[in-house]
Amino acid sequence: MSPEAISKYQDLLVVRPTKWTLVVIVHLRDGARRFNELRRDMGNVPQKSLSIALRELERDGFVTRSVFPTIPPRVEYELTDLGRELLALADWFHRFAVRHRDTVEAARARFDAENGRQDALDATGAAS
Repeated sequence: MSPEAISKYQDLLVVRPTKWTLVVIVHLRDGARRFNELRRDMGNVPQKSLSIALRELERDGFVTRSVFPTIPPRVEYELTDLGRELLALADWFHRFAVRHRDTVEAARARFDAENGRQDALDATGAAS
């Protein structure tokens, strides 16, 4: 595929992942969930990070947000058909990570030893 063709479709095909994107998808596996249910079940996710992840997933069509006219208002998030397809990819990534964890950790240790800790990358890919 030519660079022009790739560029034309790149934005459509690229999921802009946050640290929490696939985690949210996995936690919505069993059906609609409220924001605080997700946050509690996901553990240490910051409120702002969860909000950003949910908004991006909603924007891209992976998640629906339903507001119910109750007092207080109830808001639920649920996977769309497209989101369920992304769930299959999340499951694949999980299996990959489990299968190759030791190899990746060994590569990181070698890199850190050869380049010093100042060159090490943290979990977000930023220099530490």
